[in-house]
Amino acid sequence: MHRATKIVATIGPASSTPEILLQMIQAGADVVRLNFSHGTADDHRQRAEFVREAARQAGREVAIMADLQGPKIRVGKFENGKTTLVPGSAFILDAECELGNDDRVGLDYKDLPRDLKPGDVLLLNDGLIVLDVVRVLGSEIHTTVKIGGDLSNNKGINRQGGGLTAPALTAKDMEDIRTAMSLGVDYVAVSFPKNATDMEMARQLANIAGAPYGIKPKMIAKIERAEAIPALQGILDASDGIMVARGDLAVEVGNAAVPALQKRMIRMARDSNKFVITATQMMESMIYAPVPTRAEVSDVANAVLDGTDAVMLSAESAAGKYPVQTIETMSAICLEAEKSEQSELDKDFLDRTFTRIDQSIAMGALFTAFHLGAKAIVALTESGSTALWMSRHWTHVPIFALTPRVGSERAMAIYRNVRSLHLDTSTDRDTALQQALETVVSKGYASRGDMVVLTVGEPMGQAGGTNTLKIVRVGEPY
Repeated sequence: MHRATKIVATIGPASSTPEILLQMIQAGADVVRLNFSHGTADDHRQRAEFVREAARQAGREVAIMADLQGPKIRVGKFENGKTTLVPGSAFILDAECELGNDDRVGLDYKDLPRDLKPGDVLLLNDGLIVLDVVRVLGSEIHTTVKIGGDLSNNKGINRQGGGLTAPALTAKDMEDIRTAMSLGVDYVAVSFPKNATDMEMARQLANIAGAPYGIKPKMIAKIERAEAIPALQGILDASDGIMVARGDLAVEVGNAAVPALQKRMIRMARDSNKFVITATQMMESMIYAPVPTRAEVSDVANAVLDGTDAVMLSAESAAGKYPVQTIETMSAICLEAEKSEQSELDKDFLDRTFTRIDQSIAMGALFTAFHLGAKAIVALTESGSTALWMSRHWTHVPIFALTPRVGSERAMAIYRNVRSLHLDTSTDRDTALQQALETVVSKGYASRGDMVVLTVGEPMGQAGGTNTLKIVRVGEPY
């Protein structure tokens, strides 16, 4: 069956062999995420090569996402690897401490003391440990343990409510962008952006680094800072897509606020013609178990019903025991949820104005296919813009985007309800349309008697030039 919602799978120790990668792609992975918080440049290079080869064997293009580490603020290392914090006791975060002990620990972000004042609340290890800031003396942050527990090396630090000044792009990120461009990645995910400027800077760096390789990657803003929420529209305008990164976001704004924020972010992204990924702990129990919890099934299904383009696996596929089975299970959940999703196309089109010809053709194709009960929409596209616009509205009619550009084919891998296919288009419009129809029929997506809506631009080969809509029945004179 045609699954509209895409699956992003992170690769790591459990999924870095060519054999497992091929099985993951065959199971339904559409995008492979390289997590630059772990591994060396050579590790990522080898994994990217394995992904491309596995995709070739599977017979379809799969996109690669480079996910930058960003300014994740962490404690340093302990003499004994960890300590146990007792509620009510004192504990010091010291920017000048080399090795931690039971009384204090160092910081990887040396400017943290300047960001804090008495009364602030610090959340460590994804909120499992809570410290109240009592005073700040030079390099030392004196705290009282509110919620204790074991604290080990390099655990993350968040300030409740956000407000830390660490820049979104570190020196490591800048080097990782250069590495990612040399690998030919399709998307770059930027961690902890605060505003549009952070995304504009990341795009400029990626475009410069990608120029020798002819690459301009799609830029994804990971929404995980409290201050990113009021700046969301600006961040969307400066990005190609966003990720609802529920881990750090939940620590900063509180768990209870995240579900409503998720729905709001997905709605805003779709209204802005941007794609959106929902991430973090979607199938967490399948790191160790062969089946998900009922709550996880509902979580994935609700993200689909919210309208997300993609759902993402992190440790489940990178380090879990069942990476392939997890993708199969997630795919089945998405398919079932999509069956019950109601199309609101007519309502979506109320009070909308289209100023571009190509966008008007895209919307006309959607409207026509929906009301005529077409089997498929087939879009001949250079850049993928036509397919993106169509994918912002749900119709239950699958969209097939045919392009001669491999880069566009991979970039469209994340768009909801879009299946991208390669087509070496002719310069003659009618010949190209006929070839497109034959491609879709040969792959079993349409058969004799089915109605298909086609879109194309003339002259051929011009990005943003879609200006023609045609309705045909398969098998009838063209």
